[in-house]
Amino acid sequence: MSKTSWNAEQIPSQKGRVSIVTGSSSGIGKETAKVLAQKQSTVVLAVRNVPKGEKVAEDIRADYPDVDISVMQMDLSSLRSVQEFSSKFLANFDRLDLLINNAGVACPYAETEDGFEILMGTNHLGHFALVGHLLETLKKTANSRVVVVSAGAHKSSKLDLGDLNWGKRKYSNFTAYADSKLANLYFAYELKRRLESEGGNPMVTAAHPGWTTSELQRGFVKFLNIFFGQSKEMGALPTLRAAIDESASSGDFFGPQDFFELHGAPIKVESSKLSHDASAAQKLWTLSEELTGIKY
Repeated sequence: MSKTSWNAEQIPSQKGRVSIVTGSSSGIGKETAKVLAQKQSTVVLAVRNVPKGEKVAEDIRADYPDVDISVMQMDLSSLRSVQEFSSKFLANFDRLDLLINNAGVACPYAETEDGFEILMGTNHLGHFALVGHLLETLKKTANSRVVVVSAGAHKSSKLDLGDLNWGKRKYSNFTAYADSKLANLYFAYELKRRLESEGGNPMVTAAHPGWTTSELQRGFVKFLNIFFGQSKEMGALPTLRAAIDESASSGDFFGPQDFFELHGAPIKVESSKLSHDASAAQKLWTLSEELTGIKY
């Protein structure tokens, strides 16, 4: 694919539009929210840690005093919290132009409040429920988009739909993370297919940040940032392009252009062959509805 120098300066005014960015209290999510606020979007920081989110909002206001930015609590590892956030949002807003599903965890084995394996429960099932709660408002908002943030790790997934919560297998933290990132893409592509049969709104796109310095990184991986890592500002660009680029189509996947998609300006890239398995995506969708109780 041809290279490009797409950057945040190419984003037009977002005045009058409403954006939610999950996991926006740090890292790529924080940078994504900052750019959208700078471009005059009304931005809702959907965060687990409210004081941390308020500090981000204060920092953004210090740089751009006229921004319209607010903080709302949401813990994606709790279906109850996701529902409470959604109800509060819908009570205060009658439109939603951008829903950026950015939040993600990479932590040792644990179970969510609802008994799910923590990575699948937070990175996929929490967002699945969130989109379900907000979908009707997205449909009613012209030219709206859902952006799903995955990761290059999806290519290493060994997703077992018969053992989503690792009750039968020996647990692998890396594989569990990769599984959740493949699940993100199954969700994005299946949502796109379902919406196209209804008229195609909202658009659904996906992105991955490449190798970006992040609070999620530990040990040797963190050390490798010296050689491969790029800034959070650059890491946010694939998400921003997926959210804003007028030439994008539903189902497009964006990532960095250089050195095995580890860094560089954002371009349209290809996800793994497995991620396009429509049958697996449909099975995950059905399972996700059963586990979350959210029916689309």
